[in-house]
Amino acid sequence: MNKIPKKHRNVRCRFAAPPSKSYTHRALVIAALASGTSIIRNPLISEDTLLTARALEALGVPVRTALDTVTVEGRDGLFSPGGNVTLDLNNSGTSLRLLASLALLSDSTVTLTGNARMQERPVGPLGDAITAAGGQVSYLKKAGYPPLRVGGRLRGGRVIIDGSASSQFISSLMIAAPYAEQGMEILLPADPASRSYLDITLQVMQDFGAEVRRDGYRVFRIGNRHRYAGRDYAVEGDYSSASYFFAIAAACGGTVTVSNLNPASVQGDRRFVTALAAMGCSVTYGSDSVTVSRTGPLNGLTIDMSSSPDTVQTLAIVAALANSPTTITGIGHLKFKESDRTSMTAALLRSLGGKVETNGSSMTIRPALLHGGTIDPAGDHRTAMSFAVLGLAIGRITITDAECVNKSFPGFWDALEGAGL
Repeated sequence: MNKIPKKHRNVRCRFAAPPSKSYTHRALVIAALASGTSIIRNPLISEDTLLTARALEALGVPVRTALDTVTVEGRDGLFSPGGNVTLDLNNSGTSLRLLASLALLSDSTVTLTGNARMQERPVGPLGDAITAAGGQVSYLKKAGYPPLRVGGRLRGGRVIIDGSASSQFISSLMIAAPYAEQGMEILLPADPASRSYLDITLQVMQDFGAEVRRDGYRVFRIGNRHRYAGRDYAVEGDYSSASYFFAIAAACGGTVTVSNLNPASVQGDRRFVTALAAMGCSVTYGSDSVTVSRTGPLNGLTIDMSSSPDTVQTLAIVAALANSPTTITGIGHLKFKESDRTSMTAALLRSLGGKVETNGSSMTIRPALLHGGTIDPAGDHRTAMSFAVLGLAIGRITITDAECVNKSFPGFWDALEGAGL
């Protein structure tokens, strides 16, 4: 399926943010660990979250999915899949990483695998940490990469983990930790990538009853006396997905309001609107909404986006329309995403006349006269949605494989159409 966004100027649009993918993944996994029944309201139903739900079912967890709720019958920290099980997580890195530590709570060996791109995404630091916590990890093809087989048990104790490639390695251990045989102390020797996602993990853990003590982003101490209890849980709206709507106001001019957002959210991608404000947009907050407007020129900026990784591409698109250079730093870990997003974004912008320089951990976008073209997102949902915004700003852009947005935002194209775009 191809999509060809039409050029627009001075937009006036309202959208509702879809539910957060990050919160939905974590709520599903923690509800599966909990004692009792959990009802997850307003979950994101997408390809990735359904992969997590189906994997939990394969581990022996009853999961019932409806239009706006998911009901999970918690297993109280013990999974009984009825024999050794293989979980195929396609290209959902969140699913594979969060579930890897849960495998230590299964009474059978668990193999975690995925598609060709998943098998290029490293998990070695997580495998090392699982081993230190009492597990047995073997790699079936290439050391440090999926597919991996996990057995053993979750003993706990002190575990050192390198989260510089992905904070999900840390989140995986943290989520499982309340069910360890002894308390767990997780030590981070260096700053983790995307550390705001650890705040999301902590929030959901505590919402379900866990007790966590921390020393910034260096040490997390999690006991095994406060375990998860099933509950009624509502998922908040997603700033990552809302970024595309905010970017429309910045790229096309005009005003966009997005509802179903928590203005005080711990989501790191909330910083995206702060970046737009620094570029010349105005930002106002309501009780459950955010409005972005632009009437004047766009200015470039220099910004560290290490805690806002899923909006880097969106920001790069807006920056390509600015009247001065933009440098985005702290993005070295983007090469481990669904695609190498730094290189992919740079190459695609250059194909449209953009001027982009990269050095691995940063990207600089300079003013240039852009033209239309064809964008193949290579299966990366965020690439497709980001360049759709550029198509609305300059026209003459065709997005191929447009259905890849179903990974995180199945209603994206319908939302644009519903807003008259």
